[in-house]
Amino acid sequence: MSFFKKLKDRLTRSSSKIEDGLSSIVSSGADEAPDDHDLPDTQTGAPEVAPAPAPVPVAPPAVTPPSATPAPSAPVLDPVPTAPAPEPTLAPIPIPAAPMPDAAAPAPRAGLLGRLTGRQDRSGEARRALDDEMLEQIEDLLIGADMGVDTALRVTSAMAQGRMGQRLSATELRNLMAKEIATIMETVARPLPIYNKRPQVVLVVGVNGSGKTTTIGKLASQFRAAGKSVVIAAGDTFRAAAVEQLQVWGDRAGVPVMTAPEGSDPASLAFDAMVRAEADGADLLLIDTAGRLQNRADLMEELAKIVRVIRKKDPDAPHNTLLVLDATTGQNALRQVEIFQKLAQVSGLVMTKLDGTAKGGVLVALADKFGLPIHAIGVGEQIDDLAPFDPEEFAAALTGTNGNDG
Repeated sequence: MSFFKKLKDRLTRSSSKIEDGLSSIVSSGADEAPDDHDLPDTQTGAPEVAPAPAPVPVAPPAVTPPSATPAPSAPVLDPVPTAPAPEPTLAPIPIPAAPMPDAAAPAPRAGLLGRLTGRQDRSGEARRALDDEMLEQIEDLLIGADMGVDTALRVTSAMAQGRMGQRLSATELRNLMAKEIATIMETVARPLPIYNKRPQVVLVVGVNGSGKTTTIGKLASQFRAAGKSVVIAAGDTFRAAAVEQLQVWGDRAGVPVMTAPEGSDPASLAFDAMVRAEADGADLLLIDTAGRLQNRADLMEELAKIVRVIRKKDPDAPHNTLLVLDATTGQNALRQVEIFQKLAQVSGLVMTKLDGTAKGGVLVALADKFGLPIHAIGVGEQIDDLAPFDPEEFAAALTGTNGNDG
């Protein structure tokens, strides 16, 4: 299974939220069939009858009450046939005209969806004219998907460009939305850069539970499979489970893992790991760090200390600082980026747990606001569940469009 197919399958919460929301928006405001009083007048009364010739008087003429008057012998003239009134033109896609129904019967609508929405296109999809009210509803939908107010406004404005008044289906809206999201994401979709530097130091930071340890294990395994020599430093010295998890990944990938006693200074471990990686001629040194809340000043200062210490060994280190973000945190991810940027000069992002949220739009907000490279995204626990970020595939999966299944 390609990563896109896996991404699309596992982003069902996000894509369903957007897909169902757009369908509801279109259906709730789809053009209604014209009311009876809006239809062209049709002949509903009795037909007019030409006056019959007066009967020949017979002497003596007698006046007969109207009720006793025999029916006239002249034939009743047929009414002038009236052509069925044409169906109103519905631009831009015309709907085939149907025969005018009997005036006494309600106008039928084709199909269940047609009965619900009033108008369909040839594929049976409801359509709705794009107006300000509809744009506000789409904007609210994107905000609900954690895209943020500014980014939601940017996407909807781009979708509306040159299309106001056009009747659009939910499928067309999803395709437009995917295109605009991909445009925003294209500028930040960049793989982790590899430098001609040994060891290249990659510092991995993030809050508790964001997926740092798992991400490091996946990166180490993938780089090792690509022929790179890797060393891991288990810098989360306060959580024994993190060290054990990295050791499992190290054994699986054939990568050495440097550890220190529980409670040790993580900055010292990072420095020692640099010394060993340099001696071993390793291409990459991946340094794990303890999860920390961005509102804990003491923990954040500890991270700043790690950066200062490894720069004593190499003034350019760390060469990459990856911030791992949990997609389920929503808009809080923006605040995390702001704080970690100040302390550790974040160079790129990795977004995890996109399969566990209906708010995958936060990644679009991050790209729009910060413009930081997005190196990879994760949708599970397996080694191949972390892959380079592809903007078009992500946009297609997020909005529920077909994308490139190849």
